[in-house]
Amino acid sequence: MSTGFGLSATARASLLLRLSRRREDTEASTGPVSPGRDLSTLPGLRDIELVRDAGQALGLENPFFRPHEGVAGAHSTIAGRDFLNFSSYNYLGLNGDPRVQAAAKAAIDRYGISASASRLASGERPVHAALEAALAAHHGSEGCLCFVSGHATNVTVIGHLLGARDLILHDQLIHNSVAEGARLSGARRIAFAHNDWAAAERELASQRARHNRALIVIEGHYSMDGDHPELGRFIDLARRFDALLMVDEAHSLGVLGATGRGVAEQCGVDPAGVDIWMGTLSKTLSACGGYIAASRRLIDVLRHAAPGFVYSVGLAPPLAAAALESLAILDAEPWRVAQLQANAALFRRLARAAGFDTGASAGLGIVPIILGSSVLTARMAAAAFEAGVNVQPILFPVVPERAARLRFFLSAEHTEPEIERTVATLSAARDRLAQKAG
Repeated sequence: MSTGFGLSATARASLLLRLSRRREDTEASTGPVSPGRDLSTLPGLRDIELVRDAGQALGLENPFFRPHEGVAGAHSTIAGRDFLNFSSYNYLGLNGDPRVQAAAKAAIDRYGISASASRLASGERPVHAALEAALAAHHGSEGCLCFVSGHATNVTVIGHLLGARDLILHDQLIHNSVAEGARLSGARRIAFAHNDWAAAERELASQRARHNRALIVIEGHYSMDGDHPELGRFIDLARRFDALLMVDEAHSLGVLGATGRGVAEQCGVDPAGVDIWMGTLSKTLSACGGYIAASRRLIDVLRHAAPGFVYSVGLAPPLAAAALESLAILDAEPWRVAQLQANAALFRRLARAAGFDTGASAGLGIVPIILGSSVLTARMAAAAFEAGVNVQPILFPVVPERAARLRFFLSAEHTEPEIERTVATLSAARDRLAQKAG
């Protein structure tokens, strides 16, 4: 019987004893510590060190922060070696596309690299307005505003729009940026069961009348599980309970829908039913930053009052140009979306046929392989890496121990033989590890 870390009770007890002795030795050599200027007492530090120590004790190499020596797409170069790469959000292969690079280089020649100050304080560049107009048209919205960071977009927009008398209702698996924005706002925050619109309805029926404004926040494509919501159900909830609906399209743009227009196209609903579309420029659009597409009135408020826009430097012109060109290619070449979705569907089908648990993945761009043990997951990732496949493990405490997984981000540039080879590599690694454990 296995317990924490995916080890037997005896092995786990032995590991914890070794880690405990290591910590006791460290504390004995440094003496007692107390909060203040001593950074060793920072929240979370001991958890980080425990995971690191556990990895070292188990002989597992740290899989994080590996330097990639070129463009990270379907392939990547790490330590001079070519790897099949499944740890990049370069869904359509546009990061590295010569047309995107040329657009960024032309923007550097014309505008320099930095916007140099906030757009409100010192003006903006024509490429900012062009990108925002294109994104607004993409979502069928009246306006759009770009920010320098996707994470900061959610934090500053939610933090600014909601207050202490308001309610924020969000999916249990919502991104950290939404949770941080809700915390900043001071609004009451309630999480509902993942993708469960009926649970959201119950919360609204119970709590809506007690608050001023209400905001429902969901994602179009959940990066941990690769599934998506029933958007039409949430639009209906928002209308019936007089709530704003915000959809985070970070992993949806260019991935969901026949032409990559996101979860509204995937679900066959009118995008006008969503009040606030949020997205990032760093994935399909191969740049960096975030944006909000919404009504002109809301965009006007954010443009003049959102702290993360007003008091931040504007989006770098080369990044805006790269995102604008990527969006134009997405619109002109929908075959990229079809190829991505075909690759993800193939990977999911082969993985399931090999006996792997792919959870609730829709097979559109993200497919997890859920292994249920952090140690097994880390060992599988290490074995895959040794065989030339780069995939990141998602371990406890990021997910519950029973949900530890390898998370595969597919690309339109992966080939069928490469996908077949990857699943075969995983199957062989699983069999070898099972033999050792036996």
